[in-house]
Amino acid sequence: MRGTVTDQETAAGHSAANQVGAKRHPVRPGSGWPGDPATAATPVAADADQVRALAASAGTLAELAARQSVCRACPRLVAWREQVADVRRRSFADEQYWGRPVPGWGADRPGIVIAGLAPAAHGGNRTGRIFTGDRSGDVLFASLWRCGLATQPTSVSARDGQRLIGVRMLAAVRCAPPDNKPSNAERDTCEPWFSAELDLVRDGLLAIVCLGHFAWQAVWRELAKSGRPVPRPRPAFGHGVDVTIGRLMVIGCYHPSQQNTFTGKVTGQMLDAVFAKAKDHAGLG
Repeated sequence: MRGTVTDQETAAGHSAANQVGAKRHPVRPGSGWPGDPATAATPVAADADQVRALAASAGTLAELAARQSVCRACPRLVAWREQVADVRRRSFADEQYWGRPVPGWGADRPGIVIAGLAPAAHGGNRTGRIFTGDRSGDVLFASLWRCGLATQPTSVSARDGQRLIGVRMLAAVRCAPPDNKPSNAERDTCEPWFSAELDLVRDGLLAIVCLGHFAWQAVWRELAKSGRPVPRPRPAFGHGVDVTIGRLMVIGCYHPSQQNTFTGKVTGQMLDAVFAKAKDHAGLG
């Protein structure tokens, strides 16, 4: 079963799902969810100032991921992610949802970063792992596996054993937003988490693949803030567009959303070409 925590919690979930109006809360930090980086003692950001302070003072990726995963700084996003976790999609009605911000995951010293917009309401918000458990992830992981950058062709839950090879995944916004559209204020509030994660992995980082225009813009903002010589005007987004700054290559990639894959705007072969380019530049085999 996808997105479950323990056998006991699964049984409890079935019981709760059978109760009319039953309410489930997001997963409690430290309660045993696979890969949960937080504990009950992890500090919680309640506003933008606290996000900046906690992101800046996180000394390791593990500490940063823990703090990301319990953030409550954006009231609209907190309300939405938890509402989705309580109501649940019918096909996942017997599952516990993660219902919290989704931290970055993958290699601690990646040669490649894959950046997206935000977790899907019934994907990452359900499974607790970015790009995991939705149709976009099905296409994405199949491509990564074909390119030798993932150990399995699918990623369905946080306990499925999937591993990324020399790759780390993260999102510019860590909570699932209504209609997949965070506000500018929510984007800006979440930005320090994104900035700190890129900074912590920058030593070995050689390629960033941006899934969609939102991620492309977010990455260029961060590169400019970090003092890299960003081209002016900033490069326009496009599939397969690549720009190299020093040793770092930034590559644009259409998002493997259902809309894009169903219409043929992006295909598995197109994704393979992008990841092969990133893998070659990063020297990953």
